[in-house]
Amino acid sequence: MTEKHIRIETNKPLLFFGTKHRNFDLLQQLLPQVKLIARGNEIKIQGESIEVELAEKKLSALVQFFYKHTDMSEQQIISILTNLSDESSLSASTRSIILHNGDGKPIKALTQHHQQMVELSETNDMVFVTGPAGSGKTYIAIALAVKALKNRIVKRIVLSRPAVEAGENLGYLPGNMKEKLDPYLQPLYDALLDLLPRKKLEEFMEAGIIEIAPLAYMRGRTLDNAFVILDEAQNTTLLQLKMFLTRMGKNAKFIITGDTTQIDLMHNNPSGLIMATRILKNIEGIGFIEFNEQDIVRHPLVKKIVKAFENMSVNINNKNV
Repeated sequence: MTEKHIRIETNKPLLFFGTKHRNFDLLQQLLPQVKLIARGNEIKIQGESIEVELAEKKLSALVQFFYKHTDMSEQQIISILTNLSDESSLSASTRSIILHNGDGKPIKALTQHHQQMVELSETNDMVFVTGPAGSGKTYIAIALAVKALKNRIVKRIVLSRPAVEAGENLGYLPGNMKEKLDPYLQPLYDALLDLLPRKKLEEFMEAGIIEIAPLAYMRGRTLDNAFVILDEAQNTTLLQLKMFLTRMGKNAKFIITGDTTQIDLMHNNPSGLIMATRILKNIEGIGFIEFNEQDIVRHPLVKKIVKAFENMSVNINNKNV
């Protein structure tokens, strides 16, 4: 028989254990291989050595989630404990989780490149991420930004995109300028809504803690204590991208994402993203990572479509040689 103790550092243990110990009873149901005993701010775990060690790691992960959110639902408890299924996969599972969204769902790095992007963002203040549509570039970047905001590493999030038309003319769209620009920024709203409750997102945006703006609105600003993301950066010119990168202030994190196979710039202008990655590649503190079709997390057909277009480009280039 092995025994271990976990202490919950809070002056409101009821929030952790639940009304009438409802949360605690759920923990016991989810960890039937061990016996749990609650005393004050402490949980005692009793059972076989291996089972006690695994239960301790699962409960420790739950306690860390509680510290960040100061509250948790039954669904969040179930999600956290059941996603750490066995000792062999526990370390990898914990490492791959970026954060838990408002519903308690773990947001994970699903591929090796995703995990490398997470690690690059931890060791570099600026990261360039390129890759095909659907590979998770923007979603992971925004998840990292939300995590940094929740952990108080930064005070605000700034998300931006160039308002470049893909075969349609902005002037023909109805409404004022904001209404015309909103469709270009909608993918950023969608990602945020998957990571934050709608009410919390609205509160953050109203308070200016989260800002979504076209690239043109970045000129002249200094972005301190901020996690800043430029999406669709393949549709910037080199001068536009230089303008954006030089907005970087103190205690700032920048992630620049783009798909260099989908450039919508007019008059065959070269992509600033492609040029910048060549110019900046040897600067310490800037990380670079390129995703591929194996990282695509949308419908399985998207992966096949991307591969087919890549093969077509290779064939065309070979014919031109």
